[in-house]
Amino acid sequence: MNVGAHRPRVVVTGLGLVCPLGVGVEASWLAAKKGVSTASRIEDFATDDLLTKIACRVPGFDAADWMSLKQARRWDPNIQYAVAAARQAADAAHMDDSLDPDRCGVLIGSGIGGLHTLEVGFEAMITRSAMRVSPTTGAMMIPDMAAGQVAIELGLRGPNFCVVSACATGSHALGEASEIIRRGDADLMVAGATEAGVNRFGLAAFHRSGAMSTRNDDPKHASRPFERDRDGFVMGEGAGILVLESEEHARARGAAVLAELAGYGATADAYHQTAPREDGAGAVSAMRRALVKAELAPEDIDYVNAHGTGTPLNDAAESGALHAVFGEHAKHIPVSSTKSMHGHCMGAAGGIEAVLCVLAMRDGVLPPTINYESPDPACALDVVPNVARTVAEPIRAVLSNSFGFGGHNAALVLRAPMPNSAQSAGPS
Repeated sequence: MNVGAHRPRVVVTGLGLVCPLGVGVEASWLAAKKGVSTASRIEDFATDDLLTKIACRVPGFDAADWMSLKQARRWDPNIQYAVAAARQAADAAHMDDSLDPDRCGVLIGSGIGGLHTLEVGFEAMITRSAMRVSPTTGAMMIPDMAAGQVAIELGLRGPNFCVVSACATGSHALGEASEIIRRGDADLMVAGATEAGVNRFGLAAFHRSGAMSTRNDDPKHASRPFERDRDGFVMGEGAGILVLESEEHARARGAAVLAELAGYGATADAYHQTAPREDGAGAVSAMRRALVKAELAPEDIDYVNAHGTGTPLNDAAESGALHAVFGEHAKHIPVSSTKSMHGHCMGAAGGIEAVLCVLAMRDGVLPPTINYESPDPACALDVVPNVARTVAEPIRAVLSNSFGFGGHNAALVLRAPMPNSAQSAGPS
């Protein structure tokens, strides 16, 4: 793989989070450092005929804090989450009218799209008539509308689209956005992913796959990645959005650089609709490609935010893949799954986890894998069990993994700001 000497650096200048850990970056990060489990019993819709009756929900989200009441009534929750997180990220990056809107774009993915809108529309058609389906249904149910609406709200006229790759969506969105900047098609991209699949139809669809936890009587301990007694993932929701810029653009406008998105690898298993390859070959290739792009060796990585869903097959395959990539270093590198706390946010997972990786580097704190009681020999890793870990040395580089149904694999390498990056303290 040819990595050119003049490959432009892409840096992170803004973060936004709406997720089960909280609404807002710092509130979510505080909960992550405390090791908070956000899973609970579902009370707002019927679950009597569902095998899974638990989920990780966004707490205290008020759409009116981020948009007009008219917009809140019309927009699917996945769009609401995306707009709220994008506004946070844009504010943190100090995006203003001095930016050229034709050089600023939006790439926000969603693995499912407007599932709530789809469910409501189906119910109206089946129980009443086709004429009772809302005229906004067509626009609100398609996965690209979050990206489109964020572009409208922020007035950005550069590249604008959506990627859909199941649970790898968020990492693919960030990686592809970075490539748009590197090839010169934009100076700045608002990028990440959003998902709002916690509804009756979403639970029904995924519990039938056999991949979800049924630890309904003990929801706080249901999400247990890499643990011997894991029985599947707990569905979450939310949005994780980052502002990415070329380093040159960020420096020119005096923006604060939080991290560098240094490497991106994307591959396919070409194996099975839902199961990973047992040998993890696709995941191995994605991680290695990301490291090559970042021009780093495996031993340069100080932390891995794992895909770590809590399903028996995925966790074992990812563990094997990590050992293949890191060799002896795999015994020492901390590898945690924040899904143990915020659940599996599906398409949004990679965006949310990338934000948490940036915060880990910023504060020198590794978020834990909670609910870890009994080690699994098939997952022989330092999973930062149960309690966050403050590290003595700076975290220089991290790897974030995302793997999705369909055999989609994406890996991101994020680095701490380089000494020659834009100043660490931007405009106030």
